[in-house]
Amino acid sequence: MEVLSSRVLLRSHDLAKTTAFYADVLGLAIYRTFPGGTVFFLGQGFLEVSGQGEPDAGGNAGIWLQVRNLAATLAELAARGLTPDRPARREPWGLDEAWISDPDGTRIVLVEIPADHPLRTDVRPPSGA
Repeated sequence: MEVLSSRVLLRSHDLAKTTAFYADVLGLAIYRTFPGGTVFFLGQGFLEVSGQGEPDAGGNAGIWLQVRNLAATLAELAARGLTPDRPARREPWGLDEAWISDPDGTRIVLVEIPADHPLRTDVRPPSGA
C-alpha cells in the first residue's frame, strides 16, 4: 500500500460549533474549505471537519497533538475560555500531557515531549562505533 496523503475525518453533530472550536479556540490554520466542510493543517497531516455525525459517535477516537510548550499552550487556550478536562501532568511513560475535548466530546491529548525523553533522544550508537 502506498499512502500519498492522509487526514483525520470528524463528523460533527454541530458542524459550525466544531469548526469554530478548531479555528478559533485551538487556532488551527485552514488548509482549504469546501461546501459542508473545512480542512485544517494538523502538524504533518490534516484534520477534516465535515458532514453530519451522531452525538458521542466518536467516543473511542482521539487526537494526539504534540506542542512545543504545554504550559504556554494551556495558557493560550485559557485566554480563549477553554478549561482542560484534565490538567497537565507527567505520565508514567515520561510525556507531559493535558486533555481537552472538542464540542462533540472528541478527546484531544496535548503532549509536550521532555528534552531527555527517548522520543527526542537519538538512541542509535555513535557513528563509527
